[in-house]
Amino acid sequence: MAKQIEQLDRVIIRFAGDSGDGMQLTGDRFTQETASFGNDLSTLPNFPAEIRAPAGTLPGVSSFQLHFADHDIMTPGDAPDVLVAMNPAALRANLGDLPRGATIIVNTDEFTKRSLAKVGYTVDPLTDGTLDAFHVSAVGLTSMTVAALADSDISKKDAQRAKNMFALGLLSWMYNRPTEGTTSFLKSKFASKPDILAANLTAFQAGWNFGETTEDFAVSYEIKPAKLPAGTYRNITGNLATAYGLIAGSQQSGLPLFLGSYPITPASDILHELSRHKRFGVRTFQAEDEIAGVGAALGASFGGSLGVTTTSGPGMVLKQEAVGLAVMTELPLVIIDVQRAGPSTGMPTKTEQTDLLMALYGRNGESPLPVVAPSSPADCFDAAVEATRLAVKYRTPVIMLSDGYLANGSEPWRLPQVSELPKIEPAFATEPNGPDGEFLPYLRDEETLARPWAVPGTAGLEHRIGGIEKHAESGDISYTPDNHDLMVRTRQAKVDAIARDIPELEVSDPTGDAKVLVLGWGGTYGSITAGVRRVRRAGGRVAQAHLRHLNPFPANLGEVLRSYDRVVVPEINLGQLSLLLRGRFLVDVIGYNKVRGLPFKAEELADVLQEVIDRD
Repeated sequence: MAKQIEQLDRVIIRFAGDSGDGMQLTGDRFTQETASFGNDLSTLPNFPAEIRAPAGTLPGVSSFQLHFADHDIMTPGDAPDVLVAMNPAALRANLGDLPRGATIIVNTDEFTKRSLAKVGYTVDPLTDGTLDAFHVSAVGLTSMTVAALADSDISKKDAQRAKNMFALGLLSWMYNRPTEGTTSFLKSKFASKPDILAANLTAFQAGWNFGETTEDFAVSYEIKPAKLPAGTYRNITGNLATAYGLIAGSQQSGLPLFLGSYPITPASDILHELSRHKRFGVRTFQAEDEIAGVGAALGASFGGSLGVTTTSGPGMVLKQEAVGLAVMTELPLVIIDVQRAGPSTGMPTKTEQTDLLMALYGRNGESPLPVVAPSSPADCFDAAVEATRLAVKYRTPVIMLSDGYLANGSEPWRLPQVSELPKIEPAFATEPNGPDGEFLPYLRDEETLARPWAVPGTAGLEHRIGGIEKHAESGDISYTPDNHDLMVRTRQAKVDAIARDIPELEVSDPTGDAKVLVLGWGGTYGSITAGVRRVRRAGGRVAQAHLRHLNPFPANLGEVLRSYDRVVVPEINLGQLSLLLRGRFLVDVIGYNKVRGLPFKAEELADVLQEVIDRD
């Protein structure tokens, strides 16, 4: 008898286990199949910083959460509807996030006395009533995988490692996911290891067959494809989108891309991806340290390339002297800072928004530069293109503030048409520009205040460059007080003038009479938007705006802030944007701040906004 299929509009699944259990791979494969099916989706990988964290312990738990739906969604979800727990540590670490009635699929084979004791269970939570509020499916994932592979030529240990594929097969059956992509992936990944390939394919199929035949799962579920704007889509992470955006900026400007970088979590994937694209004129240099990476990138810019460097907070600190040199020399340089929890080494795999003030003021002297921030994993592409455009057009370093949540999270991305991308014109200097036939390297464009970009070796364009202050036109070394004052003010005016070249801040205010505005920046966009939707569905009136450009601010930002009685600014820091807004516009914004290494939940933001709306 065919099993019942129940229609759902959305579901949130979290895979959790040891960092060696393959939860990130399992979640990623489920995500890829969900993307190919056409659902809208959002993901939240969450894993330890250690390469192999202590097995069976709470600090060693790795999880992957996926929210997918038949409609537009904005976040990975506040709480899982389904938890797949591979061991007691995974159950204990995630149990507090589950709502009553959630489904728990638990690997009973790992619930030994020793494993329970490791995480503080004195009695088995599967039998003592701890899970009475949930729908529990107790499945021997490990033993069933080993049994399915009894006739294979691999060891028992290798057979046990395939239990994540058994779980993936089971969940793929439960939610009617396609399987062809996973089969192709495994064939490619283990092409040189036929025994391991066969074992993983068998375990995956065994999990599917178990769901199909067992009486433990009487219902499977179907979530229909989402109705998204027409186009060609693919699933993409923020780091991958950033890499593609940098390549697009390189192609649109006609400049070869040079990446000087040092590996650091969570930015390293950008280096890995760009290293694969030599056919697009990309050159990657893995330097011996952060300072060498940015120095090489700046040297490439001096030589006429698009210089890029990637890092995270600790590396950003080390790069700042060279970034100041880029400000002084007024050369294009794109700096990608994928923010993570700090200070110091902090929590390398957790997210924060704590580098904003460092990006603006973390260098000696008056050293202004543009700062942009993407709002979603897919938006990292557009933000990287915009950072490239500003850097090349205005001859300035530009910092793009991504974060760990955006970098590792994923969502569907509509591939843009090349015609939709901005044309970026380097406009290299090709001949002398002085009244007497000389070359004046700091004689500026009247509109942009950008100085000429002269590629070394161009006849007649010899000039000095370096970190010591230069004369306002000739580029000769100058210690004259008035000249320094002029150059400082000119560099600031150049960045300020960018406000004329960026869109004004758009505000979503459907009723037109909201008294409360919620203003965000960077990766909080999804959580804020989901929270705003909840408030509006409940009848609350709230306006929403989100900043892409953080320096300079959009020209109408002050007017927007003063148009509302109260302004709420949620940030995953202790109030950095709030400080800037109060100082710049004298508006007493209401900060909502948490630094837990995790994104905001939509429900908590909805509660905060409703409380502000309800104030007299």
